Amino acid sequence: MVSHLLRKPNSTQQEGVVTIVHQLMTQDTELEYVGFKLIDLQAQGRYEESLTDQECCIVALTGKITVTEGEHVFEGIGTRMDVFEKKPTDSVFVSGGKSFAIKAATQATVALCYAPALQPLPTKWIKAGEVGVEHRGKYQNKRMVHNILPDHDPTASSLLVVEVYTEGGNFSSYPPHKHDQDRLPHESFLEETYYHEIDPPAGFLFQRVYTDDRTLDETMAVEHRDVVIVPAGYHPVGVPDGYTSYYLNVMAGPQRIWKFHNDSDHEWILDRN
Repeated sequence: MVSHLLRKPNSTQQEGVVTIVHQLMTQDTELEYVGFKLIDLQAQGRYEESLTDQECCIVALTGKITVTEGEHVFEGIGTRMDVFEKKPTDSVFVSGGKSFAIKAATQATVALCYAPALQPLPTKWIKAGEVGVEHRGKYQNKRMVHNILPDHDPTASSLLVVEVYTEGGNFSSYPPHKHDQDRLPHESFLEETYYHEIDPPAGFLFQRVYTDDRTLDETMAVEHRDVVIVPAGYHPVGVPDGYTSYYLNVMAGPQRIWKFHNDSDHEWILDRN
């Protein structure tokens, strides 16, 4: 039985040049704050959308695209043809109440990340060269992070967006941590989605989502281009040897602060020399 937290690609065509691979909006899930859409575009394919009460971060996952919003035209953005080139890419932030268009100069894949628009904000090109890159963890707990929209960046009012790379034989989002209680300064409430890619694509990885009382406890075998929904709980990822994991995280909640709480049963891992 497939977990209700695991979503497989469900492609639908639009005019033959745009494929909607995932469409996970709040009305389609148990999430209140986070929405996610993934689209594939053929060269010269065009996608348009009007935002109402949500803001959106348009992430050029692969290929070259032009994003237009009003008088803003960001032409030929995107830095890679494969996410496993492992270099930051370009994104565009668009606030609520605005409309945008995406046109592909090459075959392209674009992630659309949504959260409530709490205030009107300027449209902004988040340039690849401005994306912070950090390396976290040690031993078999190492990963590389691209901070597209971290909580200290005032570009967005709700959205947090990050890319993570984890090599085979490592765990990520580990030791298990959660952010499902609004009890700042100790922990913030943030929902989350994980969009996964795997290299080579025939691989798989494991993700567990569980709460302290185990009223939620799902362990999933995740395949290439799957999405995992994290409404609450701890959510570690384990990557088998021989494969590399990429995932794009979208987070949002009542406040735009990322403050997590580690599972106390496993926090000792951080104290190893």
